[in-house]
Amino acid sequence: MKHWHSQLLPVIFLAILAALSFWLQSTVDHSEPRNDGKFRHDPDATAENFTVRRFDEKGQVKYRLTAPYLVHFPDDDTSELKSPVLTSYRDEGSKIVVTGDNAKVTAKGETIYLWDNVSVTRAATADRQELVARMPDLTAQPDAGIAFTGSPVEITQGQSWVKGVGMHIDNNTSTLVLQSQVRGQFIRPRAAP
Repeated sequence: MKHWHSQLLPVIFLAILAALSFWLQSTVDHSEPRNDGKFRHDPDATAENFTVRRFDEKGQVKYRLTAPYLVHFPDDDTSELKSPVLTSYRDEGSKIVVTGDNAKVTAKGETIYLWDNVSVTRAATADRQELVARMPDLTAQPDAGIAFTGSPVEITQGQSWVKGVGMHIDNNTSTLVLQSQVRGQFIRPRAAP
C-alpha cells in the first residue's frame, strides 16, 4: 500500500515555489515609470523669427508660414506659434493672408489651428476692393487649400459687410461660404471717373 501523503507533499511544495516565482517576477517587472519627459507636454525646441515655405509641383511657393516665436513639443510632435502669418499664393498672383495671435501646427504641418483675433485678408485688385474676414478661431489645411470655422464671422469689403456663423473657404475654387445666420449689407462701389 502506498502513502499518498508522502507523494503529495513534494507537489504542494513545487506549487508554492512556482507561485512565489510568479509573484517575484511580477514585482520585479513592475518598475517605476520613466521620467524622461516623453509623456509630458514639455517643449524640446524653440525658434525665433522663422519662415517655412511649401512649394508646388512647378517649384512655385504655394504658401508661407512665418512667426516671431515657435515652441515645439516632442510628445505629440506639435508646435505652438505666437503671432503667426500664413500667406497662401494663387496662380493668378493674388494672395490670401491669415493672421492670429496664436496657432498650433500638427506634426506634419497638415493642419494649423489659429485662435484669438484671427483675420483672413484677400488683397485688393484692380477690379475689387480688399476683403477682410474676422473670427475668433480658424482651422487651416494649406496643402489642401481649405480653411473653416464654426464660430461667428464678420466680413467687410469696402463699405459692404456680411456676418454669419460658420465659414468654409476653398482657395482652389476661390469660394467663401457662410453656413448659418447670415445677414449683411451690400453697397455698390463708386465707379472711378
